[in-house]
Amino acid sequence: MAGSVNKVILIGNLGSDPEVRYLESGSAVAKFNIATTESYTNKSGERVDNTEWHRIELWEGLAKVAEKYLKKGNQVYIEGRIRTDSWTDKEGQQKTGVTIRANSMTLLGGPAGSGGGGEGNNGGYAQQQSSAPRATQAPRSTDPIPPSLAAGNDDDDLPF
Repeated sequence: MAGSVNKVILIGNLGSDPEVRYLESGSAVAKFNIATTESYTNKSGERVDNTEWHRIELWEGLAKVAEKYLKKGNQVYIEGRIRTDSWTDKEGQQKTGVTIRANSMTLLGGPAGSGGGGEGNNGGYAQQQSSAPRATQAPRSTDPIPPSLAAGNDDDDLPF
């Protein structure tokens, strides 16, 4: 297979309001963390929740949408790619971290259990950033897994 794929799909809740800044060039950048939680039952029959935190970065139009609509606790659908960044902290120590640079973001609704996600809560709002921006079909908060990822989908076009 010639080439490679770097694609991430996440559905999670914001841990804080987005931090948005504008560069001297006028470009907008939004950064925030989302939490995804995996639940399972261990051998003792106890429910275990495993939460992972993901650093998300949005640029230009998506950053402006995040600034206007996203708040702590909102559930979002993110598509993007993994980027590994390196920097030197205030103490001079070399650090590395993983960031998801999103190219598509959909607001699914409010925090879990808030009753959010309806059309009155921007639940149907979607925007995708590309060379030609276009709206995408928003996953419903009651069915957040895209049909192409659902178990038992026989219509995939994978070559293996």
